[in-house]
Amino acid sequence: MQTALPERNGFLDTSSAVIGTRHRDHSFGSKPLGRIGTLEVRLACDAAEIAAAQEIRYRIFYEELGAGRGSLKTAKRDADRFDDICDHLLVFDTALTGPAHHQIVGTYRLLRQERALVSGGFYSDEEFELKALITRHPGRRFLELGRSCVLPAYRSKRTIEVLWQGIWAYVNHYDIGVMAGCASFQGTVPAAHAEALSYLAHHCRTSSLWDVRAVAGRYSSMDLMPAEAVSPKSAILAMPPLIKAYLRIGARVGDGCVIDADFGTVDVFVVLPVNDIGARYINYYGGESQSFAA
Repeated sequence: MQTALPERNGFLDTSSAVIGTRHRDHSFGSKPLGRIGTLEVRLACDAAEIAAAQEIRYRIFYEELGAGRGSLKTAKRDADRFDDICDHLLVFDTALTGPAHHQIVGTYRLLRQERALVSGGFYSDEEFELKALITRHPGRRFLELGRSCVLPAYRSKRTIEVLWQGIWAYVNHYDIGVMAGCASFQGTVPAAHAEALSYLAHHCRTSSLWDVRAVAGRYSSMDLMPAEAVSPKSAILAMPPLIKAYLRIGARVGDGCVIDADFGTVDVFVVLPVNDIGARYINYYGGESQSFAA
């Protein structure tokens, strides 16, 4: 989730350029899920809106942050096989002129467990042992969040809040029990983030009940400094805003980090059981978005 909101969870495949909406729950997805001022959040309704979200992802992940898959440089879209089975949460600035897909200023990608299990799994399976975690909680519905990004001019508290209104309405509508997904530090050297990663390792780890480990062969330790050498204040300041936002509402991180050379990031895995979300955040987001969740 950075204030700049560039987070992604997927590998790239140009074979799925513009995808359809055959999996969509149209009775729910076409209406607004949240609103603050001129900003409105809802799910993508058609291929044009999904393509616009892919173009925004490309602009941020490739042009701004320097992700490296050259095969997409002609298409100018960040597209992968998971787009076809995901819902795409979009933020619109309704004050902008033109068709709806020209009003999109931010996006988040949502993959529900039931879709993932019949379509080859989650993206996070490539980096973290998510399937093992799901197996331990057969009574909970999991939701993978990723590919979050917002255009520079809209990187504000208000945009984050309207995104969370949409996510909370979605979670309530589909009776989601656990939100999870990758969150990233820029760069491919864990030691460059030693204090922040060590803080996560010492103070923000999941309980044994919710623990999830980086896959064998990709595991890198987050425990890079002794606990007594870590300054909580400077560690938190060094974290991407999205990770800080997850922690504030009750999320915890799994065991180990993973280097994603394609996107130039160090990834950690965030787990957030809905029951662990702080009451004040439920009241804040839930009270505003409850009318959108039915």
